[in-house]
Amino acid sequence: MDGAKLREWVGGWPGVESSIKWGEDLVFSVAGKMFCVTRVHGTGSLSFKVEDERFLELTGRPGFEPAPYLARAHWVMVADPGRVPAKELQALLRRSYELVRAKLPKKTQRELAD
Repeated sequence: MDGAKLREWVGGWPGVESSIKWGEDLVFSVAGKMFCVTRVHGTGSLSFKVEDERFLELTGRPGFEPAPYLARAHWVMVADPGRVPAKELQALLRRSYELVRAKLPKKTQRELAD
């Protein structure tokens, strides 16, 4: 997944910021909390948070695997995002955003809603 397409999909959501971390990863966050990570250069894997109950379901599907370093927090990695239907991938990313946003302090959540 290239960064431009990802920015197009998630960049307009309230409070979304992007930054480069670890020298080569493009990270999308809401109020400083990560919800999506991809490679900076070229196309590559995409990692994001999922519900606890969906983690095993998704990691059991071809093309999905536990995200390195983040699996304990129920993050999955899609090695080739182009093989997942765009609508499904957009819905998974939106859900990741919502899961992370729901854990923010109530005051921050209200500010994002305004």
